[in-house]
Amino acid sequence: MMVDAGPQLSRRPGEHLKNHLAYQHSHERFGALIRGHLHPLSPPARVAGLSDQLISLDAGVATYAVGGMATHWTGVTPRHHPTVERSQAIPATEWDTLYGHAEALLNTRTDLTENAISHQVVLDALTAEYAELADPYGVQPLPMAAQRRTDNPRLVRWTGMDTILGPLADGDTDAFLLREQHQCTRLVPATDGSRIEYAEIVDHITCRTVKVEASTYVVACGAVLTPQLLYASGIRPPSLGRYLTEQPVAFCQVLLRDDAVPIPLDDLDPNVWIPVSPGRPWHCQIHRDLPYDDMVTDPDVDTRLVVDLRWFGLVDPRPENRVCFSDTTADVWGMPEAGFEFSLSEDDRARQHRMMADLRRAAASLGRYLPGSEPRFILPTLPLHIAGTVRMGSDPDTSVVDPHSRVWGVENLYLGGNGLIPTGTASNPTLTSVAMALRAANGILASRKQPSTERRAHERPGILVPR
Repeated sequence: MMVDAGPQLSRRPGEHLKNHLAYQHSHERFGALIRGHLHPLSPPARVAGLSDQLISLDAGVATYAVGGMATHWTGVTPRHHPTVERSQAIPATEWDTLYGHAEALLNTRTDLTENAISHQVVLDALTAEYAELADPYGVQPLPMAAQRRTDNPRLVRWTGMDTILGPLADGDTDAFLLREQHQCTRLVPATDGSRIEYAEIVDHITCRTVKVEASTYVVACGAVLTPQLLYASGIRPPSLGRYLTEQPVAFCQVLLRDDAVPIPLDDLDPNVWIPVSPGRPWHCQIHRDLPYDDMVTDPDVDTRLVVDLRWFGLVDPRPENRVCFSDTTADVWGMPEAGFEFSLSEDDRARQHRMMADLRRAAASLGRYLPGSEPRFILPTLPLHIAGTVRMGSDPDTSVVDPHSRVWGVENLYLGGNGLIPTGTASNPTLTSVAMALRAANGILASRKQPSTERRAHERPGILVPR
C-alpha cells in the first residue's frame, strides 16, 4: 500500500507532466504549470539566516502530488564522484552495481539530444575550452532519465514515478494499492519504541482517519517532510533534521554565436555536462530548463540561440545547518511547521566564488550574455536538492538511518530520498537516492524471506509516501 497526501495528476500515477504535448517545446508554459504545484515549506518571516548572499532557504518548496517532484523534475541523473561526493557508508564495491541498476530503472541515457545542432555547437566549444580536463571528467553529454519516442522522435518520454512502478502503474493487480489524497500524519511506535505498530492515515476526501498495520514501513517524502513526519511521531534521534546541505547555484544565459552552423527551427535543446572532479568541486549543466520567476522573455531574441548555464556548488555538512519543527504551530497540512537554520562556512563561500569564475569562463567560450541574464547566484530560490536531514551513517549518534536505510533502533521503519545522502554534493542527487533505495529494498525483501514464524503472519508490507 502506498499513500500520498496530494492528488493523482495523470492517468498513469506519477507520470511526468512534461510528457503532455502542450509542454514539450515550451519551457515558459511548463514553468507556469509547475509554479502552481510548489507549496512553501515555511513562512518567510520565520526563517532564520536570510542574510546569506549566495543562497537562501526562504523559498523552499514541496510538491504534494502522486509522484511528488518526479512529476516535473529535469531528469538529470549523474553518478556522484567516488571521493568528492559519494558516501562511504555503502561499500565502494557496491556502488557501481547499484548505480547500474538505478540507471536501468530510471531509463538513463546520454543520447537524448545527440543529433541536435545546438548540442554539437555547445559540446564542441566547451571541449575546446576545457581541453585540460581528462576523461572521465571532461565535457560530455548530460545523462538524462528520458527517451525519444519511436513513433514521433520530436517528443520525449520523461521518466516519472510511473516508470518506477512499471506494470503496477496500470492498476490491474490487487497486490498494490495506491491511495491519493491520503496523508500519513503519524507513525505509532510500540511501547518500547523498537518497531512501528501502525500508521495513522487521514483520508482528505472523507475527512476520516484510518489505522494501517503493516510489517514494513517506508517513508520517502522528501528531505523536509520525511523528518517532519518522524518528528510528529515522536521519533527524534539527535541528528534528525541536522547536517542539512543544499547547493548554491550560479546561473546565466548565453546567446550562442550564430556565424558558424545554422540551427534549424525545430532543433532540439542541448544537454551538456562537466562532471565534478577533485579540483573542480562543482557540477556544470548547459541546457534549457524552467525559467526563473525574474526572467522575462524578449520577443526579439532568437530562442534557438539561448542556452542556460547552471553551476551547482558543494556545501560541507555541519550539524548546525538544519531544518527544525515547531511544537506549537502547524502548517496547512496540520503537521509541525518547518523552519530553517542555514549558513555557509568560509570554505563553502570560497568554493562558490571559484565556481562563479568558472561559469564566466564557460560562458565566454559560447557567446555573449543574454541581456538581463548575466551571471548571478540564484536568490531566493532553491535547486530543490536539500539533503542530509535524515542522513545515513554507521554511528547512531551522528546519523538517522543505518547503511541499509533503516532508522536506528526501529526494526521495521525505513527511509528513502535525498535526505539520506550524508555528504556534501554538487551533482543532482536523484540517481544516488535511487541506488540507496534499491539497496534498502533488497534488504527488506531478504528479511521477508525468513520463516513465517519469525514474522507476523497477518501483516502486509506497506509503503507510506506523504508528500
